[in-house]
Amino acid sequence: MLSRAPAAPLTPATRFRSELAALLLLAIPVVLSELGWMAMSIVDTIMVGRLSPAAIGAVGISSAIFYIPALFGIGLLLGLDTLVAQAFGRGDFDDCHRALAQGVYLAIAYAPVAMLLVGFAPRLFPLIGLTETVRAPAQEYIQLLNWSALPLLIYVAFRRYLQGVGKVRPVTFALISANLVNWFGNWALIYGKLGLPAMGVRGSALSTCVARVYMAAVLVWWAWKHERDRGHPLFAHWPGLRPAQFRQLLVLGWPAASQLLFEVGAFSLATLMAGRLSPDILAAHQIVLNSASLTYMVPLGVSAAAAISVGHAVGAGNRARARRNGSMAIALGVVFMALAATAFLTIPQKLIHVYTHDRQTVAVAVRLLAVAAVFQVFDAIQGIGTGALRGLGKTRGPMLINLVAYGVIGLPIGYILCFKTSMGIYGLWSALTLALIFAAALVLAMWLKQSKAV
Repeated sequence: MLSRAPAAPLTPATRFRSELAALLLLAIPVVLSELGWMAMSIVDTIMVGRLSPAAIGAVGISSAIFYIPALFGIGLLLGLDTLVAQAFGRGDFDDCHRALAQGVYLAIAYAPVAMLLVGFAPRLFPLIGLTETVRAPAQEYIQLLNWSALPLLIYVAFRRYLQGVGKVRPVTFALISANLVNWFGNWALIYGKLGLPAMGVRGSALSTCVARVYMAAVLVWWAWKHERDRGHPLFAHWPGLRPAQFRQLLVLGWPAASQLLFEVGAFSLATLMAGRLSPDILAAHQIVLNSASLTYMVPLGVSAAAAISVGHAVGAGNRARARRNGSMAIALGVVFMALAATAFLTIPQKLIHVYTHDRQTVAVAVRLLAVAAVFQVFDAIQGIGTGALRGLGKTRGPMLINLVAYGVIGLPIGYILCFKTSMGIYGLWSALTLALIFAAALVLAMWLKQSKAV
């Protein structure tokens, strides 16, 4: 009997191409999902932008307030990236299922807390100096948007699970189709089409709620289908609460939640600060924030792919591949964000005219886009580096880095430059840029150290 010759070892170039292809296969659907997620907010802003600059500001303020507590819950569920990806990497599919169940319990427990915080927020509008023209529509929008908290968190739990087991296309489908649902709902409810009442900004909020219920339902169905196909029906074998695993999810999740809250919450608080300025400045701030958030969806998607691919490699015991995957993901994000910065600097008016042609708003937004161009690459480094570290199970370091970046540099200095100097809104954005540069440098250094040590 002839013995088979051993396979030739992969050359570094062949291995690089193979691992890059695998990373892109995972990252592209996740990136499309993140773009779809952000597109919902952009659609809301564009559709209400036809009403007035104040309506743009109202949607921006309301979304900022809603996402501060919601993002903490989303961050808590990021611990599923580590638990599910590492369990999948070692072939323990039942443990993936058990981790999902703990995520659902966490979502159900946290949703009422988030809703109470958001429901109380409009009482603070007079205290933060929100102008009267923005205050009334913002209160109407946020009261309806608040009902989307639970379906949003359920969607996030099932999304982290499906991504962790390598099922990313259903997430992409859910978000793309949900955007169609949201766009149609905005068109019908804001302006009163098809015999429906013209609800203005309230119609936009109601449309978003419906779209989020739809997203959650789609992913629950896909998870049920995945478990059924492997002979383990999802709800027939639904795990109960497992305190040890639930605590493990919290231990991994709360630093990630805090880090996300510091980062995205800083821009939400910046929006509240901008709410004290004139409606055209607030509208310009919101337009540029939407633009920067849209470009950030690409590194955010790559970050999720980095967490999954690094987690799979760690679970399989391939530490060298974990380091290569994380570093490759960071490089991909840097290339994309360099291109985004170029677009911000070369075609700013074309980007802004998607939202508005108001001359004062456009003039402010053009200058803000130039500031946003400066931090694009740094945003990619810190965002994807954080995801790669999450794949290693390292979540506390990025949390502390972002606490210092935004709590010590971004928001305090931004407030001083905005309201105590003549820089105004440009001072606020300049300080946030400094915070991102600081965070990117430390997160990158941490990744290089921790990935080498594993």
